[in-house]
Amino acid sequence: MSNSSLPSYHVRSKLYISHFLSTWNSRLFEFGAVLFISTIFPGTLFPASIYALTRSASVVVFSTFIGHLVDRSERMHLIRLSIIGQRAATAASCILLWLLLNSGYTSLDSWSAKLALVFLSFLACMEKLSSVVNTISIERDWVVVISQKNTDDLQELNSQMRRIDLFCKLIGPLCIALIAGVSTNVAILVTFGMTAVSVFVEYYAIARVYYEVEDLQLRSEPFQDSQPIDGPVASPAVGSHARQSFRSCISYIQHPAFLPSFSLSLLYLTVLTFGGQMVTYLLSVGFNSISIGLLRTLSTIFELSSTWLAPKAMHKIGAIRCGIWFLNWQIIWVVIAVTMLWIEVPQKYAVLGLLAGTIASRVGLWGFDLSAQVIVQEAVESDQRGSFSAMEASVQNTFELLSFASTTIFARPDQFKIPAAISAAAVVLAGLMYAFFVRQRRGHLFHASKCMQRKGRPTWQPLAQDEEVELS
Repeated sequence: MSNSSLPSYHVRSKLYISHFLSTWNSRLFEFGAVLFISTIFPGTLFPASIYALTRSASVVVFSTFIGHLVDRSERMHLIRLSIIGQRAATAASCILLWLLLNSGYTSLDSWSAKLALVFLSFLACMEKLSSVVNTISIERDWVVVISQKNTDDLQELNSQMRRIDLFCKLIGPLCIALIAGVSTNVAILVTFGMTAVSVFVEYYAIARVYYEVEDLQLRSEPFQDSQPIDGPVASPAVGSHARQSFRSCISYIQHPAFLPSFSLSLLYLTVLTFGGQMVTYLLSVGFNSISIGLLRTLSTIFELSSTWLAPKAMHKIGAIRCGIWFLNWQIIWVVIAVTMLWIEVPQKYAVLGLLAGTIASRVGLWGFDLSAQVIVQEAVESDQRGSFSAMEASVQNTFELLSFASTTIFARPDQFKIPAAISAAAVVLAGLMYAFFVRQRRGHLFHASKCMQRKGRPTWQPLAQDEEVELS
């Protein structure tokens, strides 16, 4: 595994094109829909909040179903369904949003407006679930197969995919916000147009990847496990679904890759990111939209830097040790950021400390994300990738919902330090859990001298064998 032979340029370029279009449209719609709903129903956060919460909650509810689909379905068939599901839901949402915007609705007083919000929330769930299926399939299954489990190739593919994610995260919302600033009608039509046009390119690109990589066309008995498909796929009964969800949860907890996966999921319980919660706080203390946009850009630059730093670090010291270094970096800066809100200093210094700590911590966040992703990708068995990753996505969305709940309970700007402290506690807990995993696997947490000496060693070995020599 030390000799890297990346997949052909044609395969990689088509994979990146498909992933870019999927992520770009998802980010554009995710941000744009909330913006459009806020414009249609001004003066209240209720419609946008219900919409966003329903969208995230759908992943928690249907995680088991998603996992079984990814594990049991033929790869190209499932990707085709996910692309169609994403684009159809987005297109239908744009049509409904355009009709609402031009119909004169400004509140939820009428039953038709309430019904429209319910239908929009349903379409949001459909789009989100299709997006999660696509993401899990590509990032946790296809990429592993394409890399042929070559660690260096896997790290390179992961890093490039993450750069695409972060680019879309920054530029997509910015573009749709600028267009909406001129005309919301035009912004909705642009979102619809990009969705309609890009679907053909996205499908063609990912189909070519599928047919050019023969291993993707093979399945090691994906449908034939010891149990018949009598769970949520064949039986809609609530009891059956609950039992299957419970089994998936137990399987997730008992898996050797649980601790790094759960540690990563804990990091989603945060308000220390340039999302709606922190942006609202910054606006309340005097920042304007331009300055926030510039700060968000700076934060994304730091995040992108980790996609180059992490692969180099993993190549030298391995994914496990790389994870502990990056996570500790994040803990240090997050604690500094939150401490500034609690000590007695002028508000401008407290906010500057919060911003500096938050931006610097993003390097640790995404460096750990890439490290944990490699550990999970190579540790999880091929027939469990969908179930494990879907359960992980469910846990992540649960913590994300808890972060929304924290700012709902402590809603005043002067109370923001409490959700911030909860966020810091989640990061510290993630660090402790991951440290236990590292100690369990290696027998020690830090070994700087060996880290520097053993530059050429493989970055990851199977969990059952990892570091057994050192443990002795």
